[in-house]
Amino acid sequence: MAEAIELTVGERTVRLSNPGKVYFPEPGFTKLDVAQYYIAVGDGVLRALRDRPTTLERYPDGVGGESFFQKRAPKGLPEWIPTGRISFPSGRFADEICPTEAAAVVWAANLGCLTFHPWPVRRRDVDHPDELRIDLDPQPGTDYGDAVRAAGELRGLLDELGLRGWPKTSGGRGLHVFVPIRPEWTFTQVRRAAIAVARELERRMPQQVTTSWWKETRGSKIFVDYNQTARDRTIASAYSVRPRPHAPVSAPLRWEEVPDAQPRDFDLRTMPERYARLGDVHADMDEHAFGLEAALELAARDEREHGLGDLPYPPDHPKVAGEPKRVQPSRAKH
Repeated sequence: MAEAIELTVGERTVRLSNPGKVYFPEPGFTKLDVAQYYIAVGDGVLRALRDRPTTLERYPDGVGGESFFQKRAPKGLPEWIPTGRISFPSGRFADEICPTEAAAVVWAANLGCLTFHPWPVRRRDVDHPDELRIDLDPQPGTDYGDAVRAAGELRGLLDELGLRGWPKTSGGRGLHVFVPIRPEWTFTQVRRAAIAVARELERRMPQQVTTSWWKETRGSKIFVDYNQTARDRTIASAYSVRPRPHAPVSAPLRWEEVPDAQPRDFDLRTMPERYARLGDVHADMDEHAFGLEAALELAARDEREHGLGDLPYPPDHPKVAGEPKRVQPSRAKH
C-alpha cells in the first residue's frame, strides 16, 4: 500500500491512509478518488449534513468487502468534530458525529465511509425533526420512470398542503423528496403527516402507488416508505456515494430535471463536473421551513371520515398504542 498522504480541506489538513486502495473495482476508483470527490462537492454535502447526527456506512475494503453501519462516533474522533446524543426507540443512546465542516466528511471517508445517513434533526434539538422525508421506492416490476410519475403527482399534492419538496435520486432506481419544516413536531407527528401524504398520493394513483408495509401485498407499484420518518430511520444524504459497482451518487435535482434524469448518469466521475457547473441545486433549502398543519389535518380527516389510523412500525421499534398488527398477511391467523 502507498504511504499516507495529507489533503487540505478548508482550513484543515486531513490524513488519508492507503490512498491507492481500490474501493470500486469495476471503474477502478480508489480511496483517494472518493476523498477527492467529497472535496469537490464539499459545500453541498456539508449543507446536507451540517449539525446533523450522522450514521456512517463503512466499507473499509471497498464495495466488495464487508460493511457495517457505525452509529457511535468512531474512536480517535478529532476534537474539532462535534457529536450529538440521540436516543433509540429501545431507550439506549449514542453520540454520533455531527459534521460542521467539509473536512469531517473527508475524515470519515478515510475510514471507508461511502454513504452518510444523517438524522432529520440538528444536534441542538434531537427530538424535533426539521425535515419531512418522502421515499418513493420502486418495487419489482417498476423503475425510475414510475417513481418520476409518482413524484410529479406528489409535487402538486405538497403544493396543496402548503409544502415544497426538493427531489434527489436515491442512487438506485428511486427518488427522495425532502421538505424542510419548522422543528415544532415530534417524530410521531412527522410520521403521521408522512402517512397522510402517502395515503393521499395512493388515492390519487391507486394503480401506481402503495402504502402497504408488507412486500407480499405491494404489487408492481411505487412504495411510499412512510417509516423512513420513524425515529432512528435515516435516508442517504444528498451527494452520498452509494455502494454499488459503478459508484453512483445520490444526486440533488431541480424539479424540471426529474423527468429526463437517468440515475446512472450521476456517479463519482460525473458529479464533480456537474457541481462545478451548477453548484448545489438544493442550496436554498435552509432558507425555508414549512408547517405541517395541513398535512396533520389531512391525517385527522382520514381518521374521522375513513377510519384510517396508524400503520405498522419497523420490527425493531417497540409496539405503539393503536398500531395495527405487524404480522404479515400470509401468516396472520384467520
